[in-house]
Amino acid sequence: MAASLIRLHFHDYFVYGCDASILLDESPTIESEKTALSNLTSVRGYDVIEAAKRELEKACPGIVYCADVLSVAARDATAAVEGPSWTVKLGRRDSTTASRTIDLPSPFANLDTLISSFATKGLNTRDMFALSGAHTLGQAQCFIFRDRIYSNRTDIDAGFASTRRRRCPKDTGNGNLAPLDLVTPNSFDNNYYKNLLQNKGLLQSNQVLFSGGVTDNIVSEYARNPQAFQADFALAMIKMSEIQPLTGQNGSLGRSAVL
Repeated sequence: MAASLIRLHFHDYFVYGCDASILLDESPTIESEKTALSNLTSVRGYDVIEAAKRELEKACPGIVYCADVLSVAARDATAAVEGPSWTVKLGRRDSTTASRTIDLPSPFANLDTLISSFATKGLNTRDMFALSGAHTLGQAQCFIFRDRIYSNRTDIDAGFASTRRRRCPKDTGNGNLAPLDLVTPNSFDNNYYKNLLQNKGLLQSNQVLFSGGVTDNIVSEYARNPQAFQADFALAMIKMSEIQPLTGQNGSLGRSAVL
């Protein structure tokens, strides 16, 4: 569930800012983001956020809103699987609208596209590389990585590709899952970057981070220095959680605090 809560945070905050719009259900006036193609079969954790919100409403009704719960849940989920923790600024208000027009970074994107996509959100190259490290957790569906494991690319380890083909046939099994990190898929560590050094990135958008360019040194640094990775990840998560928050009279009522 840790990977799902971090992903839920990303899919909400990266798109339209820190507003919990991804939690809104379909209505006559709302096109729910839950049904967007990039969310429909891959985003989970809604029930965890809803359960936390119910308990908060019992203890302090009308004070802590869902946008803040998303940030705290992502932080605590990371820490629960041996990742870093950080101080979350609170006071975001919740959106009352949503849209299915979502432009998340593609799992097939090249490096320049990824850097540009994150830059539009105020996240620099190092932020992007650190946040990509969240893929040390979780799984991906076969159709997302099939082209990579059946290609003649030179940036994928042959043995790794062969192993992945066992659960991802050429023409079937689109929903079959494979761990993004084969070594320690349930621990928040730096094995993701070590995998990239060996051309064992599951997604093409993972492996392009280590592809003979000037940014290879960041991957190498994180692979040998887990403390640097975790520190940068925490800083990047803070920056992402502060993208265009709804405050003041915007959105639903909230309250400033620090947790």
